[in-house]
Amino acid sequence: METITQADLARFQGTENHYQHWLQRFNYTDGVKYLADTAQAYWLIDAIASYQLDARVQTDEMLQHFQTWQLSVQENSGILTLLRDTNDPVLTQEIPYTDFPLAEIKLFLNEKVLMLPSEY
Repeated sequence: METITQADLARFQGTENHYQHWLQRFNYTDGVKYLADTAQAYWLIDAIASYQLDARVQTDEMLQHFQTWQLSVQENSGILTLLRDTNDPVLTQEIPYTDFPLAEIKLFLNEKVLMLPSEY
C-alpha cells in the first residue's frame, strides 16, 4: 500500500470520469478511485454501497439525495458513520481491524455519485 495524505486527496477538484460501483448503486469519481487504489480501500466503497438498501437510508428523503460518510481510524480499528448533516449520525459500523492509512476521511454521496469533499 502506498502512502496517501489529505493533501494528495485535496488536489482532486471535480472529476473527468465516473466509475460505476459493481453493485450499481452509485458511481464514484476519479478522487475516490485514487483513494481506493492507493489505500487499497475498495472495501470502504463496498461498505457504503451495502448501506444504500438499508431502511434508514431508503425511507429518508434527504439521504436519497445527499449523504456524508466519515471513517475515523484509531489504533487499527475504525468507525464508519453515515451523517445526515454534519452532526446528525444515522448509523455507525464498527470496523475491528483496518490498515487504512488516514486517521479520518469524509466522502459525500451526492445524487448517486460518491466523491471527495474537494470534488463537491
